[in-house]
Amino acid sequence: MIKYTALFAFLFLSVGAFAQSTIDPSRKQAIDSLALEKVKDLSKYISIIGSKDTQFSEAKRVMDRAEELFAEDSEMGVSTLGSEEIAYFKVRAYFERLMALNYDKVKIKWYDIHYVSDLEQQPDGTFVGVITVYQRFEGTSKDGSLNYKDTTKKDITIFVKKKETQIAGRVIEFWDVLLGDIRVTETSA
Repeated sequence: MIKYTALFAFLFLSVGAFAQSTIDPSRKQAIDSLALEKVKDLSKYISIIGSKDTQFSEAKRVMDRAEELFAEDSEMGVSTLGSEEIAYFKVRAYFERLMALNYDKVKIKWYDIHYVSDLEQQPDGTFVGVITVYQRFEGTSKDGSLNYKDTTKKDITIFVKKKETQIAGRVIEFWDVLLGDIRVTETSA
């Protein structure tokens, strides 16, 4: 959290350089770091929500925090081995389904998190990029025998938008990073 706050403060205090609609290379590095931190935070939240050891009230609290990472109406893809179909759910619905999975123990790990596309400016001034992650999912039954496991490659859309806020009567511009749709690109054993 301290890291995240420091990055935000860095972006926030760098307002003078943001009068233009492009991102200064030194600021872009900070934005990239913030985006990766948000994806890592989401990874932690998903592990907590999916864990059967998490109390219901704590899972709901973590779901609220995780939702704040996303742009409105974002969706998350879900796939399974043996099926070509990929189902997409709104973020909150995905978390609720994850919490309700019919396993006695669920283990979810994200790894190899990295950018696969640079930020590109859109006509509305928003910058869009893609971060790829690999998710290892394991669900086990009460007797400890493994019921299901897979590895999924996912592409996460990243939105970087210029926003304004007012501090002591002064309008301050800053860049905000939000996660967008999470698309499944590959599912393997």
